[in-house]
Amino acid sequence: MAPTQEELAPAKKADPLPTDEEDDDPLDDLSDAFQLLNHSHRDMIATTAFNYYGDRFATGSVDGKIKVYNKNNAGNWVLCDTWGAHNAEVFELQWLHPQLHPNLIASVGADGRFRLWVEDPTIAPNKGRRFNSHSNKPVWELRAPNRAPFLSFSMTFNTETRHTYLAIINRNALLTIYENDQPENLENWVEMDKVNVCEKPARGEEVSFKVQFDPNLEPCYNALRLGVPRDSLAVVVASMHRASLWRTKEISHNVTLGSSSSKELYLATELKGHRSLVRDITWAPGNIRGYDIVATACKDGFVRVFKVETPGKPGEHPTSKDYSKMPEKVVVPQSSAENGGRNTPSGIGAGLANARPGPSGSRAPDNQGREGEVLHVATEVSKMAANRVPWRVGFDHDGGVLGTTGDDGRLVLWRREPSGVWSKSSELAMKMSVPS
Repeated sequence: MAPTQEELAPAKKADPLPTDEEDDDPLDDLSDAFQLLNHSHRDMIATTAFNYYGDRFATGSVDGKIKVYNKNNAGNWVLCDTWGAHNAEVFELQWLHPQLHPNLIASVGADGRFRLWVEDPTIAPNKGRRFNSHSNKPVWELRAPNRAPFLSFSMTFNTETRHTYLAIINRNALLTIYENDQPENLENWVEMDKVNVCEKPARGEEVSFKVQFDPNLEPCYNALRLGVPRDSLAVVVASMHRASLWRTKEISHNVTLGSSSSKELYLATELKGHRSLVRDITWAPGNIRGYDIVATACKDGFVRVFKVETPGKPGEHPTSKDYSKMPEKVVVPQSSAENGGRNTPSGIGAGLANARPGPSGSRAPDNQGREGEVLHVATEVSKMAANRVPWRVGFDHDGGVLGTTGDDGRLVLWRREPSGVWSKSSELAMKMSVPS
């Protein structure tokens, strides 16, 4: 019998099985998703920071230099300038609010100095003088005292009062708040208050400190209802094995020559449950939900998310009309103010010693409720085994996505479920081999 056409046709080759090289990395189809830059630092990059609009970013290196990159019309990042900012490793960078100054960078280094750098757009790029043209120096510098270098800082700008605030912490666990009420003069800073957030670490002990201001424009509405002033400052602090939230309250000082008011820090709540050093801490934007969300990265291998609420005192039921009421100011007795009060903001006047933390730098939660202080409660809502050893945590702009990085070199993204629990959403990892 004659063969059919199907039998005469050439046999089709079977599809080859995928090899390990072809199915090795799911990022092969995303070759254009990342842009690798030759940063040209002489050492590792220790910190990076984007500006307010996301079209500029700065890198700080262990070599003490800072580089600024601009995004051009083609979407590529181009080096703008490089300068020697510190004599040692650059720990942190931050771009300040553009309403204060279009391009102002703050940095802190292992040399124990906090510095502000202002850009001079009249100087050509890549001349090494664009951000330090002020006699080849920063526009303002703060030196750490007692050989305890600054390890972390955070800055915030009040768009209504146009006041700038600086929170900075040194190796001795001393947190200090500075205020600048003159935007046109970046050299006029006044110490507002300072407090020890934990015990002083022993010499040679591994340390971990981090501080961040509340990124929201004002406290959440539940906190406002219960008496937190709209202009109250709030910071979250990671200090060794502890994490805590601090707020400011208004203090009025009546003295012979007149009266003055100042802000004083008080411990609002502690974020408990950490079993090792707290590497990083971050505060989520978007507190319109009526409470605050704070996340921490701990050396014990877990990332924790906390829900911070202001339930008020037992039996206290504020109504909606209390939202617009400002809390009454605390009046310090005249004798106490005359002995220890100061017209400049300090918060460490005599008669207020009972409001300061003890030698351990902490207070029990049941000690809250003093005049001007509002009860806060922190509840752990999620505990995630994120990276091998998590080092950094950060929220997106609306507080709905949390990103974590660690020793495994991966970026893990977490999303909040309707139940309030955070679960893993996605994971990113760079390819091991980078084409030359």
